[in-house]
Amino acid sequence: LSWKMPFPSLLLAGVRWRCCPVPSRSSLFQALHNSCCREKSAAPMKIIPNVAFCGETTKESGNALDKLFSLEQQASVLHVLNTASNKELEAFKLLRGRKSTNIIEHREKFGPFQNVESLMNVPLFQYKTVIQVCYSILCPETKKKKKKLKDNGLLGKLIKPDVGRERLKAVNSIVSIVYGTRRIAWAHLDRKMTVLDWQQDESCRMMKGTYLSSVYLEELKMSSVVSKMPTADFYILEKTGLPLQNPSLFPILLHFHMVEAMLYTLLNTTFAQDRRHQVLSVNRNAVGKHFKLMVGDTRTSGKELVEQFLSESVLKAEPRVFFPLDKVVQYRQMFSSTEQNRVEELYDSLLQAVAFYEL
Repeated sequence: LSWKMPFPSLLLAGVRWRCCPVPSRSSLFQALHNSCCREKSAAPMKIIPNVAFCGETTKESGNALDKLFSLEQQASVLHVLNTASNKELEAFKLLRGRKSTNIIEHREKFGPFQNVESLMNVPLFQYKTVIQVCYSILCPETKKKKKKLKDNGLLGKLIKPDVGRERLKAVNSIVSIVYGTRRIAWAHLDRKMTVLDWQQDESCRMMKGTYLSSVYLEELKMSSVVSKMPTADFYILEKTGLPLQNPSLFPILLHFHMVEAMLYTLLNTTFAQDRRHQVLSVNRNAVGKHFKLMVGDTRTSGKELVEQFLSESVLKAEPRVFFPLDKVVQYRQMFSSTEQNRVEELYDSLLQAVAFYEL
């Protein structure tokens, strides 16, 4: 038998039965977990091969895989390849589709895999792919963990500063605030998507002169802007990104930062006591992508979408956004008054509130 099978393969085959008893199929993933936990020295980072081993066309690998994975790790990988069903193989992201089918077909035609390198005889598997597959089998990522990472990534991109999901779920109402160079608009929505308040305020003094902080303070606090805003669990500000490569936009960027800083200070009334933020910033483009308003990197007007929300509130039994009957006429008149001059801040404040709840 020794002249037909390389010595490392004989050794691997022996270890497979002596050191790693084959568990039942139902305990497949538990066996893998125990194998990874037993061998603390085989940290995931050490499994990742050196670049020198990663050539796509590397067929003369010899015993290279023996240097990357221990005998116990190889035995664990072979157990999966030789016993897992098609459905179990597809649980690993790298083995979905045709690859898992090819493994089953190769196993039925030629028998169990005798060593890890023999996986390169299967169509669609080259040396680098085999290494990646071994790594994914030895360190599987559960669906729960993947979902958590995805959720955290979405929240991190959407809102700043970071707020726990449980606190977000407990929200009863929010005030969504969008400001431009001439006006500030806000929309007050509860968790049932009912519009409790929706209005705008002209603020023409802030960009005049030399951008004095005192003028911003007077315009935001001493005027009717902040005093008109209702109380809510969170105040959501629009975070607008402007290209810094264009120097002509610097005054506008400065204006946005001044307003944002003032609103953070004026609305975060309890921060000094509990160190919990009430004011959050939402990425403007994230809201645009949610409503499919993006054309390339540019966000288009949401006026038509807001008009659709107003119509559906009257025509549909379960509209996406609900406008109370005693206020719907008022909001329609306000919306109609913006026909000549599009008041994007007004539209965007409502869209931002809806996106916050839905996302």
